[in-house]
Amino acid sequence: MKPLKQYSIPFTGLKIGKHQFDFEIDNGFFDAFEYSLVKKGELKAAIELDKQETMLILQIHIAGTIELECDKCLSNFNAPVDIKERQIVKFAEDDLQSDDLEIIMLNKKESELDISEILYELINVSVPYIKICSQNGVNAQCDEEMIARLESLSGDAQHEQENNTSDPRWEALKKLK
Repeated sequence: MKPLKQYSIPFTGLKIGKHQFDFEIDNGFFDAFEYSLVKKGELKAAIELDKQETMLILQIHIAGTIELECDKCLSNFNAPVDIKERQIVKFAEDDLQSDDLEIIMLNKKESELDISEILYELINVSVPYIKICSQNGVNAQCDEEMIARLESLSGDAQHEQENNTSDPRWEALKKLK
């Protein structure tokens, strides 16, 4: 059994019109993707599916928190996520690829839509490029002990120590000037 089977929407029996689907996204969801930027999280995805004759229009709203690692102090913190996107699914005779990122082509013979990849991509794209505890609406503060330790091990501190303890041979050479 596929671990992401629960993230499929069977659309063949649905009437034309709008339908609501809700999904829980937890740590098991992220475990199914090997190279995910996010490893832990508690999210809810609300999908409004508008079924039409030739296509499906998905209004996706994902809200909750994901656990990230701070790039500054290396501690874990919970970051809020609030994503609203639209995805269009068109039916085709063959498995065609669309040039538009908002449009997914689906074979007419398909009876359900797997949205796990869509949810995964939306969540991972929402991860900020630089993840710092005190940014992005997070109330956490960086670990001061870790910051102090990193500053003591940084190149500037080591360079100052090297300048303060000079080799006596160099001192003798400086006197020759």
